[in-house]
Amino acid sequence: MGGFLNSTIARKFAMALSGLFLVLFLAQHFSINFISVFSKDVFNEVSHFMGTNFFVQALLQPILIFGVIFHFIMGFILEAKNRGARNVKYVKFAGNENSSWVSRNMIYSGLVVLAFLALHFYDFWFPEMIHKYVESHPEDATRYYGELVAKFESPVRTILYVVSFVFLALHLYHGFSSSFQSMGWRNKYAKGLRGFTKAYAIVIPLGFIFIALFHYINNL
Repeated sequence: MGGFLNSTIARKFAMALSGLFLVLFLAQHFSINFISVFSKDVFNEVSHFMGTNFFVQALLQPILIFGVIFHFIMGFILEAKNRGARNVKYVKFAGNENSSWVSRNMIYSGLVVLAFLALHFYDFWFPEMIHKYVESHPEDATRYYGELVAKFESPVRTILYVVSFVFLALHLYHGFSSSFQSMGWRNKYAKGLRGFTKAYAIVIPLGFIFIALFHYINNL
């Protein structure tokens, strides 16, 4: 694996593959959270299933955590390699002429997304682990909705979530589309696929923003 990832092309391919995996998770995560807007009971049922199912907890959750760590580490490595290459090969790098602002600043939008993930883990994942494995509380299939809504009582935390989702949209707007390019996806469907990735990059973060604002307003 180490030898394989020494190749720039291989690193980009691995970065793209991990990014696509995280995009799939994001869609699943959004689908579950969006249920909370319409039905408290259904949201509790789905969340309880995800929180207690052995396959999800023992297999998918570790894979997801590995995917997040791998994606960001690979992003930092690629950014360092790219900066090094530009410093060596170019007297002047005309970034504005060769690429969009979003593509040139993926590392910064990625850092904001990483900071958001740290907040999200602090708000939801760590309390869940403490609840189940440290304090060993009995199962309560009705607690999930209340825990979610409580996080959006604070206007500061709600604003942090909204800003984070804006940066997630920026990160996805370039990253999702370029993932397929890195994997060599160039055929008659490429144009339509680019359109889908751009729409996804806007709609999903907007959906998360709507969920956050909906619960914040309901808490007023």
